[in-house]
Amino acid sequence: MVVIKNNVVYDEGKKLSADVYYPNDTTSSTKILIFWHGGGWFRGNKKSVKNLGVDLANAGFMTFIPEYSLAPAATFPAAHDDALHFVNWLIKSDYTDKDDAKNIVQIGASVGGTMALYVAGKYGFPTVTWSAPVEYSTWIKNHPDVKASPAAKDDFGITDPQEIRNSFYKYFTLTYTGTDDERVLQKLDARSYDFTNLGKLMMINSAAELTPISTVLDFVKFLAQKNLGTQLLVIPGHGHAMDYGADYLDESLDFLYQTIKRQE
Repeated sequence: MVVIKNNVVYDEGKKLSADVYYPNDTTSSTKILIFWHGGGWFRGNKKSVKNLGVDLANAGFMTFIPEYSLAPAATFPAAHDDALHFVNWLIKSDYTDKDDAKNIVQIGASVGGTMALYVAGKYGFPTVTWSAPVEYSTWIKNHPDVKASPAAKDDFGITDPQEIRNSFYKYFTLTYTGTDDERVLQKLDARSYDFTNLGKLMMINSAAELTPISTVLDFVKFLAQKNLGTQLLVIPGHGHAMDYGADYLDESLDFLYQTIKRQE
């Protein structure tokens, strides 16, 4: 039996809240998992991943699923700032004990994975990403002719799957940044984040999907050059984030469990 507490407000000013999923045997030693939902920073919400929240609680984690500001009403770095604000709130809240930061882990799906990377670099939480996009400035520069749309098939009659994915990639990127200014896009690139405190990281990506595998490999190489390790799992197919997340939940949780065990 999982107990769910909905709409726990963590930012009164922005009216942002999180849902909390408690395992039935929750104690002060229960580990905490933050799940960051995807949606291209312009859609998605905590309700859409309720079933996953239940699964994560059943796996033994007190699970928090926060909402964050969405574009185009809120542009970069609004969602990133919300993520840090949520973590600061959580650590200071009654939901955590003193020094509980060492008991927090993360999973992020799609752009939620991008935000998880941002948080992980600052706090060191063990983290798993599902299809986290990591490169924006170079990608936008290299795709000047791509027409941006969340539904390219309907809007432009495009039928090629890769062209549809490219159209969506450009759409959600520019919707969140609100500009194609390369200086802004570079700040959104994952390699621009502060990884001073980066801890254990696992990235899961499909071989051919929305997030180009070439950009992920470049990012892994970037981290390696900083002597920062990454586990990368490339799975067959073209599914993105939540398309395969449930199928690789065991691998994700095993990574987090093993990491926590080594830290104890």
